Amino acid sequence: MALKQAKSEMIANFKQSEHDTGSTAVQIALLTNRINSLTQHFKTHAKDYASKRGLLKMVGQRRSFLSYLAKHDQAQYRQLLERLGLRK
Repeated sequence: MALKQAKSEMIANFKQSEHDTGSTAVQIALLTNRINSLTQHFKTHAKDYASKRGLLKMVGQRRSFLSYLAKHDQAQYRQLLERLGLRK
């Protein structure tokens, strides 16, 4: 139940309109949250190669979303990077 609540909070923080659940910004935020949790998982389970493959796929998917957002809405792209703490 905690994961569902955390996901709902992420959507509420990054949505652009009342009924927005799948915009680019929301998807990037959700992927970033999952990537961060998996990164913590690998600190204790270094040889979990199956999950590592999934992590790399998520990183690639987030990269695609970020490049799309950078091409179509530069202001929102910069704001999102700042809010998520990506690319220092």
